[in-house]
Amino acid sequence: MTSEPRYIAMLVDGDNAQPKLIEPILAETAKYGTVTTRRIYGDWTTPNMSGWKDSLHTYAIQPMQQFRYTTGKNATDSALIIDAMDLLHTRTVNGFCIVSSDSDYTRLATRIREQGLFVMGVGRSDTPKSFVNACNIFVYTENLSPQAERETPAVAATSDWTQTVKQAIEMSIQDDDGWAFLGVVGNHLRQLDPAFDPRTYGHKQLAPLVKSRSDVFVTRDSEKGGASHIYVKMKS
Repeated sequence: MTSEPRYIAMLVDGDNAQPKLIEPILAETAKYGTVTTRRIYGDWTTPNMSGWKDSLHTYAIQPMQQFRYTTGKNATDSALIIDAMDLLHTRTVNGFCIVSSDSDYTRLATRIREQGLFVMGVGRSDTPKSFVNACNIFVYTENLSPQAERETPAVAATSDWTQTVKQAIEMSIQDDDGWAFLGVVGNHLRQLDPAFDPRTYGHKQLAPLVKSRSDVFVTRDSEKGGASHIYVKMKS
């Protein structure tokens, strides 16, 4: 039985995102489905949107004009939210990617999830937790920057990731031996923290991250049906 294909609408808050990251953002979003709708919102008469213009044709992104009738960027937020609700009700997509670090999109992300659809967020590491936790998955833009330009996200310095992994292992254990399949652990990690990402802690994938803390975790590899499976448990 095959799962339903996921078609994603990527909606970018142009006032609140970086043009240079659009390619890695698209690549990251494509991991979770096919990006069929690509829109960026902002007042294109203002100088701060000029950096996006080169990306529009290259990545087939549709610019959505929203004049600023008042000081601030609330008009952009409102336009993005209205379009997202239209897409939600027409069911032309079954997933969303909201590119912004603005907590104003928290209720939108919650509403999408309430409809049983996938919602992904992309924003800076200082994005309010309310928005992060409203998403199924949240990706920090610091983890998408070229290695030479990366700055360690604040979360890496202040969060003990091993505690979150321990909780995910406890949720994943299916028998008395304490071993848990790492793939299931990864799924539970996203439930506990939508922004959990091994790249935040210097590793591309979960397996090398867990193996880097051999003082806390024990891993073993198992071959099943010609495929390699990794299991993990807490060290006694």
